[in-house]
Amino acid sequence: MITMYFPGIGICAITGMAALFLSEHYGAPAMLFALLLGMAVSFLYQQDTSCKVGIEFTGCHLLRAGVALLGLRVAFGDLVTLGWKTGMMLAFAIVSTIAIGIGLSKLMGMQKRFGALTGGAVGICGASAALAISAVLPTDENKERDTLLTVVGVTALSTLAMVVYPILVEYAGLDSTGASIFLGGTIHDVAQVVGAGYSISEQTGDFATLTKLVRVAMLMPVVLCFVLLIKRANANTTEGTDIPSFPSFLVFFVILMTLNSLADLPSFVIETAGALSQFFLIVAITAIGMKSNLGKLVEVGIKPILLMAMETLWIALLILVFVLYFL
Repeated sequence: MITMYFPGIGICAITGMAALFLSEHYGAPAMLFALLLGMAVSFLYQQDTSCKVGIEFTGCHLLRAGVALLGLRVAFGDLVTLGWKTGMMLAFAIVSTIAIGIGLSKLMGMQKRFGALTGGAVGICGASAALAISAVLPTDENKERDTLLTVVGVTALSTLAMVVYPILVEYAGLDSTGASIFLGGTIHDVAQVVGAGYSISEQTGDFATLTKLVRVAMLMPVVLCFVLLIKRANANTTEGTDIPSFPSFLVFFVILMTLNSLADLPSFVIETAGALSQFFLIVAITAIGMKSNLGKLVEVGIKPILLMAMETLWIALLILVFVLYFL
C-alpha cells in the first residue's frame, strides 16, 4: 500500500508546498500556483508512472478531507450574528447565481452541469466550492477539465475583485457594515475577502470575513441538493451513469460545524484545522492539475470565462442593490 500510494501523494505534497512558498513570497493565490505547477509536471500522471495511483488518491480523498475540515471554520452562531435578513439575501444570491449559471451555460452551448459547477463556485466560496461540487458530480471525460477551468476562472476573478471592489465600495459611499456585507457576499475566495476587507479597516475586515464564512456554511446544503437532484434525475438509469452515493465528507462537515458551534474549541485547534484544510485543498488541486490535459483547455475557448464573469457581475449587482436599498 505504501509503495503504491506514497510516490504520487509525495509529489503532490511537495508541489503543493512549492505553491504555498511562491504564494507567500509573491502575493498571488496559492490555488493558482498549485494548478500551474501541477500542470507543469502532468507527465507524471499522463505517462502512467508509479505516481499515478497516488495522484488519483490525492485528487479524490484528500480533496474530500479538505472540504470536511472547512466545517471547523464556521458555526451556527455566525448566522445569528449576521441577521436573518442578510442570511436570506445570501441564500437567494447563491441559488440565483447557480440558476443563472445553468441557464447561461445552456444558451452558450455548454453543458448545464458546467453552469451548475461555476455558479456554485461563484456563489459560495470559489475554488473550495468548485472542488466540493465536482466531487459529487457524475464522472465523465470532461469532469477534470471543467473543474480545472472553474478553479482558474474563479481564482482570477476573485483576485481582480479584491483589487476593484474596495474602490467600488468607496465610490458608492458604503458604511462599514454595507462594505463588509458587499465584500463578504460577492468575492469568491476567503483569502481575497480578507485582503479586501482589511484594506479598508479592521472592523470591515472582521465583518466581511464573518459574512464570507456564512456563505461557506451554505456549501453543505447546496452540495447535498446536487446529490439528491442527480440521484432523482438518474433514478431510472441502470447503466452507463456514475450516480454519486451520499458523500461522507458532508457528514463530517456537519459534525465539525456542530462541534465548533456547541463547544468552545481552543484557537490553535481551529487554526490548525484551517491550515490543514487549506493544505489538503491545495495538494488536491495540484493533483487535478497533474491530471489535466492542456490541449483540451485550449479547445474550450473563452466561453467559460465569459460565463463566470457574468455570474460574478450578477451576484455583485444583487448584493450591491441589497446593501444600498434594503439593508
